[in-house]
Amino acid sequence: REPGRATPAPRPACGPTPTGSPPSAGGYAPPPPGPAIRTLPTESYTPWLTRVVAFIIDILPYAVVHGIGTGILVATQQTSCVTDVTQYAVNQYCATQNSTIGMAAQWLASLVGLVYLIWNYGYRQGLTGSSVGKSVMKFKVVSEVTGRPIGFGMSVVRSLAHFVDAIICFIGFLFPLWDSKRQTLADKIMTTVCLPFDGTEERPS
Repeated sequence: REPGRATPAPRPACGPTPTGSPPSAGGYAPPPPGPAIRTLPTESYTPWLTRVVAFIIDILPYAVVHGIGTGILVATQQTSCVTDVTQYAVNQYCATQNSTIGMAAQWLASLVGLVYLIWNYGYRQGLTGSSVGKSVMKFKVVSEVTGRPIGFGMSVVRSLAHFVDAIICFIGFLFPLWDSKRQTLADKIMTTVCLPFDGTEERPS
């Protein structure tokens, strides 16, 4: 070393230059956040009246089938009369009973109606997000966490959860009128929301 000459600073060790934040474990970046359904404005959710119209459309086929069964039951009722003759009067007593055909028709109608409800609210809504009525009114039921349809089993459970909406004077069904996400109590239990769609998106068959 020459006299009067400064000693050079030591070179840094080989490796990445610190950036001020520790690298993530394993060298992988954190996954991107899921759909921001929780932060949508109230106007982005399906209005209450639209949901009511969809329900009416959904229930019409069931009501028609059940009405046919009940009509056959009433039309085929049989009336039997017994006359009681006494010394002072003649009395007639009549009783009406359901026919075998009528009872079979009502049971069949009830079975067909139940199958329709399970298909419509369970299978169809669970896989596509929309029942028949919801498809007509162009909205779907999805998980507010994933943004996707909730599947057959959970869709059936959601339908049963509407019992909570009805248990207190049906107030639960009115919650979408003032709730920020326009959810019923059943929606809150199942963490689901109703969102409109434009009818052009690809939908499962």
